[in-house]
Amino acid sequence: MISRRHFLAATAAGVALPAPALAQSGGFQLEPVFRPQRVTIKRDLGAPQIIILPRAHFLYFVDQPGSALRYGVGVGRAGLEFTGEAVIQVKKEWPTWRPTDEMIEREPDTYSRFVDNDYVQPGGPENPLGARALYLFQNGRDTFYRIHGTTAPRSIGRSVSNGCIRMLNEHVIDLYERVPVGTKVTVL
Repeated sequence: MISRRHFLAATAAGVALPAPALAQSGGFQLEPVFRPQRVTIKRDLGAPQIIILPRAHFLYFVDQPGSALRYGVGVGRAGLEFTGEAVIQVKKEWPTWRPTDEMIEREPDTYSRFVDNDYVQPGGPENPLGARALYLFQNGRDTFYRIHGTTAPRSIGRSVSNGCIRMLNEHVIDLYERVPVGTKVTVL
């Protein structure tokens, strides 16, 4: 497994992709460091794969030897974060969503509309999973962690989620189109 230190030491300064638009949602402007950028990485990292550095709030999609696309992300708050290896086994456009039982138990007021029922929120612009979701599996089992869009763009660059990896909708759409099912994901 790749260590965080090894990956950081091997990652060189990023070079911006051609003229990316300033990511905006409802007047929100994303900090430039969190915009998608092409970066140089250690050549022996196989492609395709995703490497996530939660403390730095970056997701790297290694798509060719020595190169990756880096995206800014929001990650799980302390005690709720995912670490380890997984595989993207399912991809969905405008996914449905229901909080886990643990989320409902932790925050019953926040998730009151889901208490004592089987309600599932349909996909759409108000759904917390946003425009796309990449489902993380380990040993053929759903981890209930996702890489997904968000209705909270200000969470990018912060550790505030219930454990999932959040991206701006336009960024997760871009990643979704690039990443094949079966891609390895490592969260360091």
